[in-house]
Amino acid sequence: MKKRIFGIETEFGITYVPSSLGPIGPEEAARILFKPVVESWRSTNVFLPNGSRLYLDVGSHPEYATAESATLRDLIAQDKAGELLFADLLNQAQDSIEAEGKEGTFYLFKNNVDSAGNSFGSHENYMLERRVEFSKLVRSLIPFLITRQIMVGAGKTHPHGPEAWRPLTGQDKKHGTPSFSFSQRADYIWEDASTATTRSRPLINTRDEPHADPNQYRRMHVINGDSNMSETTTLLKIGATDIILRMLEDHFPLENFEIKDTANALRTVSHDLTGTTRFELADGSYKNALELQRNYLRAAQKYIADAGAHHADVPYILDLWNRALIAVETQDISGIDTEIDWAIKKKLLDSYIARGAKDYADSRIQQLDLAYHSIDPDRGVFNVLQKAGRARRVIDPGAVEKATLQPPETRAKIRGSFIQAAHRAGEPTTVDWVHLRLNNKPQLNAVCKDPFATEDSTVKQLNDLLGAQKTQEWMPPFI
Repeated sequence: MKKRIFGIETEFGITYVPSSLGPIGPEEAARILFKPVVESWRSTNVFLPNGSRLYLDVGSHPEYATAESATLRDLIAQDKAGELLFADLLNQAQDSIEAEGKEGTFYLFKNNVDSAGNSFGSHENYMLERRVEFSKLVRSLIPFLITRQIMVGAGKTHPHGPEAWRPLTGQDKKHGTPSFSFSQRADYIWEDASTATTRSRPLINTRDEPHADPNQYRRMHVINGDSNMSETTTLLKIGATDIILRMLEDHFPLENFEIKDTANALRTVSHDLTGTTRFELADGSYKNALELQRNYLRAAQKYIADAGAHHADVPYILDLWNRALIAVETQDISGIDTEIDWAIKKKLLDSYIARGAKDYADSRIQQLDLAYHSIDPDRGVFNVLQKAGRARRVIDPGAVEKATLQPPETRAKIRGSFIQAAHRAGEPTTVDWVHLRLNNKPQLNAVCKDPFATEDSTVKQLNDLLGAQKTQEWMPPFI
């Protein structure tokens, strides 16, 4: 596929740390967070002028889905813009409770596990051409997804050790050795691929929802990845997966690594920081994560040497991929400790342990592990590290600010212009990824099936009509 549409959907964890005036539960906290959205949009499920979708998901999880993006850098800018949008809503929520005399604090975390052990996801979307043999591509991609966590995991501490994910007794857990794993999400995935998302949690959701012309396109919906704070980790995660998809689409020869037990392999890989513990393949042989990822990287390097780099970040992606594997092989993370989330976090936590924290079960370490994922631009641990130059950026902060209002050069631009025109005219709308409709004039609607399009004649006519009846200037209540 010469060009591809990408998207990321992120569920956030919300909590309120109360003062003596009493707690606020997750449902009430989410209601307060979304109050400005409801006041402006009369809904907790809205599409914004930048083309993104912001909504309250099942379980009181605030969620942000990026606008469809045709470049990795646009995707990362859109992803980070979601953090800014929610941070602004968080500030408004804080102001609201302080006005009521409450002294507690709201926090929003871009992570995947809460204190009760509930998991929430970060989903990746990759557009495929309909002609691709989907089931075969899925089978070939799964071993890569299982083992890529050694490069792009967000990192997680385990106070009771790696055995805690197994069905052990409380006594066993109590005496486990505290540990650190590559991934937050790996312990919660059970299947290769299915149409489910919460009941069994597969690596790939196979529900056929292309959000585009179904005769031309299909969407690969990957749901086992961690939520990443690091821009460079996101670049590697999406960029390396895109390269593997291109190789499969072009029938580039890749060795068959079908894995016998997905859940066991995911957990084995996540909890072995050496990358050397082997798991069984479907053919009865045994491999480890480093062996598989080395094979994928060599194949990717050969593929790019033959086909050429399809965007300017490909050389950096291949280089960071290689350096991440070297870091695991040598157990020296100094070559990636500003670029890969799990390594950035581990370096920070280990430094606190060296200065007196007991181990990964220490309450201070547990707090830091969670605080790393706070989206607070000024006090969130990752953001503090980034401002201090201890976490590399690839996107200019100004571009992220801009992405909160401006859509990328895709169909999102059409959607964003319609949303702006309708709100300026005071007209209620119904909008999804493909359809645009004026509620008071249902005969006036548009269907946009091409996700690469940046203009649509029907939408332009609608916008012109709405412009003629403009009644107010309008800006969203987020920035």
